[in-house]
Amino acid sequence: MRGFGRVFKRGSIYWIAYNHRGREHRESAKTENESAARKFLKKRIGEVASGKFIGPSEERLSFEDMADALVTDYEINKLRSLRSLKLSVRHLRGDFALDRAVDVTTDRIKKYITSRQRDGAANASINRELSALKRMFKLAVESGRLRFAPHVPMLEENNARQGFVDHSLFLILLEHLPAYLKDPITFLYLSGWRLGEMRELEWRDVELAGKVVRLRPEISKNKDGRVLPLSGELLEIIERAKTQRRLDCSYVFHLGGEQVGDFKRFVGNGVQEGGRRKSARSRSPPNCGAQHGASGNTRSDRDGTLWTQNSERVRPLQYCQRVGSCAGYSAPPGPSQYL
Repeated sequence: MRGFGRVFKRGSIYWIAYNHRGREHRESAKTENESAARKFLKKRIGEVASGKFIGPSEERLSFEDMADALVTDYEINKLRSLRSLKLSVRHLRGDFALDRAVDVTTDRIKKYITSRQRDGAANASINRELSALKRMFKLAVESGRLRFAPHVPMLEENNARQGFVDHSLFLILLEHLPAYLKDPITFLYLSGWRLGEMRELEWRDVELAGKVVRLRPEISKNKDGRVLPLSGELLEIIERAKTQRRLDCSYVFHLGGEQVGDFKRFVGNGVQEGGRRKSARSRSPPNCGAQHGASGNTRSDRDGTLWTQNSERVRPLQYCQRVGSCAGYSAPPGPSQYL
């Protein structure tokens, strides 16, 4: 096949050589039969001519190779979502662990989506996994290990937060929290900070003389620093924390010198108890539900999830601090807070 490629021997095995984009590619035909080797060469030349050529290096690239490259990319860039990424990769491995990258096609991805939906996974969770898969292919193409990436379809999400825990229920919640969690939870409620931002707050961020707390950009979710003025209960919380400050711990909120950990169980139990107590009382003040997204009495499931009488779901780690007053109810000043 003069001008297009050639067949040659290495030991008893035939090899082929062909050109693609000005570069010669060589690979084993894995046969001792010259005729079979020439057929393989024709196949490769046809792929090059039609634009469907997949070289030997691309054929060797596996899903695991791409997954490792993605984790490394997150580690290099110090992305805080590394933990959730590893969870997404773990789900993807269930279907693609033994596959080559070229075998992960759009049809296979759609079957994966169907399988995850059948398992009861939410669209938002599946989308996080699909985003990880899409990023894997993007990195492989950027590094030259793949020429093309398959289309990765995404699902529609409808995860807007609905329903809120009002201030009276929040006070009931506080009653059922361990003492070491009362101030951190109240800080979140009054400040509008995210959970991770509160946990990473250090004394170097606190300026009691100026009565401010500074949120460092590196611990902010959107990497945008903020300044929080301290007054009233917020100031009291920080001052109480100072009395428990330890030289071997830099965190403002801690337990025995260790960073405050996961407390969903305590909060869920508190919200569940609050729902029972609130259901036993009379209706909330008129118009409060219409104005603030929670209406009437609430009921709670065993997992601590609350539901309003209009079947609006209230997440266990979701609170609303009312601003101003309505129908005789007066709330302390401060912004709404989601945990």
